[in-house]
Amino acid sequence: MIPSGFEYYAPTTVAEAISLLEQHGDEAKLLAGGHSLLPAMKLRLAAPGVIVDITKIAELRGVSVNGNVSVGALTTWHAIETDAGLKAACAVLPEAVAHIGDIQVRNRGTIGGSLAHADPAADLPAVILALDAQIHAQGPGGTRTIAASDFFTDMLTTALEPTELITAVTCAPLGPGEGAAYVKFPHPASRYAIVGAAAYVKLDGGNVGTARVAITGAGPVATRQSAAEQAIVGTDGGAEAVAAAAEHAAADMDILGDIHASEEYRRAMVKVYARRALAAAIARARG
Repeated sequence: MIPSGFEYYAPTTVAEAISLLEQHGDEAKLLAGGHSLLPAMKLRLAAPGVIVDITKIAELRGVSVNGNVSVGALTTWHAIETDAGLKAACAVLPEAVAHIGDIQVRNRGTIGGSLAHADPAADLPAVILALDAQIHAQGPGGTRTIAASDFFTDMLTTALEPTELITAVTCAPLGPGEGAAYVKFPHPASRYAIVGAAAYVKLDGGNVGTARVAITGAGPVATRQSAAEQAIVGTDGGAEAVAAAAEHAAADMDILGDIHASEEYRRAMVKVYARRALAAAIARARG
């Protein structure tokens, strides 16, 4: 199908983009990689009167590893996947994006566009939750930082204001005694997660001192698994402890059932993939 008509703007600065969002209000939609918005427009599921194409804003691209890891909102999946500094500082990010779609998708899709869309089956929401990342946003009132744990509020809904855009995502690099991993059960056609699990651990004297586990794909929004996290902290991180902790996964979230997987099946897979993610993160933390 052909989208309905719209006005098109291509700002070259963040300030210009924000001004356009202010000017056009609810009629305006941001365009980054276009993988979510353009198909919806073609199906007439979305009919914005104004498109603000931010792909020409150079300041929103790039990866920096200097104390903290910083990824610009318009950085593509391919750029993340192939960045040597990122592989050394926080390998779970390039590894996770390698699971996304195919090479064409990874060459166009962006980290900021994906997070702002907040698809419940997207991969990165679980990863940034496990990494305790920060989302940096800018709007008419200036800049602000939103914790990953506060960012995803409901299905396809985030804490962003209508006149704000994401400028960057930051997290701490992983050091000795820390490990993170992402694993998923992908839909065979779309490659979206039927269930995906991300885990981060930090060891303390050989035991698990800190843990974060997050699930995507199984519910309406990516969700931290606090019961599983509490169950693994203080243990030796061995196979029995990991298996016991993973049994608590899915306790802190609503589970969806659909044509791809029933609620019962997804609930079972959440435990399986939480166990795999925790085991991989702990193995990496041990080096």
